[in-house]
Amino acid sequence: MPVVRDLRVLLRLREFRRLLAVRLLSQAADGVYQVALATYVVFSPEKEASPAAIASAMAVLLLPYSLLGPFAGVLLDRWRRRQVLLHGNLLRAVLACGTALLVVASAADWLFYASALAVTAVNRFVLAGLSAALPRVVDSPERLVMANSLSPTAGTLAATAGGGLAFVVRLAAPQGSTSDAVVVLLGAVLYLCAALSALRMPAGLLGPDACTERTRFGTALAVTARGLIAGVRHLAERHAAARAMAAMSLMRFCYGALTVTVLMLCRYAWADSESEGLALLGYAVAASGAGFFAAALLTPWAVERLGRLGWMVTCAAAAAVLEPALGLPFEPVPMLMAAFVLGLTTQGAKITTDTVVQATVDDAYRGRVFSLYDVLFNAAFVGAAGVAALMLPPDGRSAALVVTIAVTYGVIALSLAGFDRR
Repeated sequence: MPVVRDLRVLLRLREFRRLLAVRLLSQAADGVYQVALATYVVFSPEKEASPAAIASAMAVLLLPYSLLGPFAGVLLDRWRRRQVLLHGNLLRAVLACGTALLVVASAADWLFYASALAVTAVNRFVLAGLSAALPRVVDSPERLVMANSLSPTAGTLAATAGGGLAFVVRLAAPQGSTSDAVVVLLGAVLYLCAALSALRMPAGLLGPDACTERTRFGTALAVTARGLIAGVRHLAERHAAARAMAAMSLMRFCYGALTVTVLMLCRYAWADSESEGLALLGYAVAASGAGFFAAALLTPWAVERLGRLGWMVTCAAAAAVLEPALGLPFEPVPMLMAAFVLGLTTQGAKITTDTVVQATVDDAYRGRVFSLYDVLFNAAFVGAAGVAALMLPPDGRSAALVVTIAVTYGVIALSLAGFDRR
């Protein structure tokens, strides 16, 4: 397989292997930590989980990525990136230990969320540092293209594996807050391993170069802000990219609202015990992940035959029809089927949107537009959790929310179809 061959070529590069090890350990720890937060908020016996609590947890997990992302590069161009990977992961290990203590002590919710927010905020710098360091460990532009394709994919798989490991540990550990703390500590151990892996690379290997001329910090922040404004103006002139991003943000909103719905159903409607609810949630995550994988295989074929916007119309229309058909019974098996369908349609639209933006936005503005895209993508998910918190009853059965989401998918499909015809 070409992917296996490309990876074999890259793994011959020693420093690439070391940087990849840091990424895999770091993102596996992210997967463990995020599942630990979710299960503590939703499935802890000491808590009466509510949609509002879930919305708060999602805000903690996702907003730092969006708010800090565009400005992380300003600091990464002033600090040694190897040190960012080392100290960032060490700091997260310490903060995760603090989170575990707060869980055991049943501390106030605001303290717990403050600790979780600190961990996820540092994560933005670590991920940006991993991307910025990649050209320093690859020896040719051709291999850099392969590395940019394979490294994030491997990191995503590591995060998924970390989340699966967290589910297994959570189910195997004794019931109660102790099990949540054990999972958080597992994440702390992985963060520590990522920090120690960074020590295998020389301090100056990953840059930036000491001789590089640097602007003042305040000036750099101002330039970044002006650059984002210029990116918005450029996007306004690229109607296809703007429409695709708007549609994808709305589809992400729908996916987020249904995620909260499934969490509440697993917690209160479908299971008689905490372990049974966790197992059902694991099945739902697996079904959605299978949909994501199917989208990666199907989308190139579908885009070739339907066109980019045509495939997005198909995804939105399929979700508009199948989501209420499978979701309104509020039964586990149809809802797991819906999770697969929504994973397929959401990821299919996401892949296509990425392609539309890459193809229609000028290279000079592409980074800024993708930063804005990241903000919209995560803010839509958090906003969906907030809307679900207002509409969902405690057991998660809300026909009004399911119908609203189906109508939203229908509007997306009609809007994109009209734009595609024009």
